[in-house]
Amino acid sequence: MQKKIKKKDVKIGLLGGTFDPPHIGHLRISKIALRKLKLNKVIWLITKQNPFKLKPYFNIKKRYQLSKKVLKNEKKIQVKYLENKVKSQNIYNLLVYLKKKDKNIKLYFLMGMDNLINFHKWYKWKKICQLTKIVIFPRKDYSMKSLNYSISIKLKKKKFIYINSKKFNISSSKIKKKW
Repeated sequence: MQKKIKKKDVKIGLLGGTFDPPHIGHLRISKIALRKLKLNKVIWLITKQNPFKLKPYFNIKKRYQLSKKVLKNEKKIQVKYLENKVKSQNIYNLLVYLKKKDKNIKLYFLMGMDNLINFHKWYKWKKICQLTKIVIFPRKDYSMKSLNYSISIKLKKKKFIYINSKKFNISSSKIKKKW
């Protein structure tokens, strides 16, 4: 009788957002995540609209094109727009969709510390933590107090991975202000 060989888990990082526009900060945290978490790849998941922000400056097609341009030399980072396939813009529904496609994938949701503060307002946020590890990156003007704040009090800290890296003083909002 032959032993059944277990398929090796594929580790995928997910960086969601409007990418309005994409910038070097998105690229840097993607590369850091690849290296520190030993991920197989990172996928930038572009959303039409962030429910906590104003209407995007660029349309979805332009943001997708700009993201592809930023990633043109990156083999392990790709960009996808899946909201039409998933029929939802909620990250929970997207995670369910990805898990159904491949039960062996291990998902790591990458976010800046600034997003952690409102994470408890996300649709099915507790279930998101069951489907993926939440990977937190430092942001300028946000401290470890943010990590100890709302969400980590409500959930076990083991659901989070904090990546201690250089804080990047760049954001899509700052870029747009210069235009």
